[in-house]
Amino acid sequence: MESFRGKYAENTRQALLETAGQLFAHRDYADLSAEELVRAAGLTRGALYHHFDGKRGLFEAVVDDWEGRAAQRIRAAIESASAPFDRVDRGVEEFLNVCAEPDYRHIVLLQGPIGLGWQRWRELDQRHLGSLIVQAVRNLLEAGLIRPHPAELIAGAFYGALTELSLLITESDDPHQARSRAEALVHDLLGGLATGATEKGPAGSE
Repeated sequence: MESFRGKYAENTRQALLETAGQLFAHRDYADLSAEELVRAAGLTRGALYHHFDGKRGLFEAVVDDWEGRAAQRIRAAIESASAPFDRVDRGVEEFLNVCAEPDYRHIVLLQGPIGLGWQRWRELDQRHLGSLIVQAVRNLLEAGLIRPHPAELIAGAFYGALTELSLLITESDDPHQARSRAEALVHDLLGGLATGATEKGPAGSE
């Protein structure tokens, strides 16, 4: 009996999460009511408040879910290469690919700061993406491929740059063009830190 209840509770939670994700992908946070969310999921307000403590909690769970899936994609791209600069290149490329996708842009980058507030949105973003940047920087430092500034300082600078670039992509009339320009800029920024040691640097520079 307990197993059945647990499965039912998880199915209810997942139904709310999936339905909210579909709705928030095309609607603004402020325009969706709690009543509309539960009606679309075929559930009750009681279920919403039991699992997520209301619309904001559900939206935070949606943003967290999308951020988690984005981080998995970026991590897989990083792990598909072995050389440190290649790993960074592939991670940045996949990050920017994600940022150019309409649903992610709308839910995470456009509505996320509005619905959650800048500080909470940034906390979620750092939880999923911050550690990937720190590890990439440490790998480059250990390989002697970038200048020896403190890892946390370099990671913070690139996290800030990537965050701002992602928001600029979101606001652009041509997200795919903005994404290409952002990738070129990140390569140049990394190239400015490169030491010129053994491995080729970003975009094939020595």
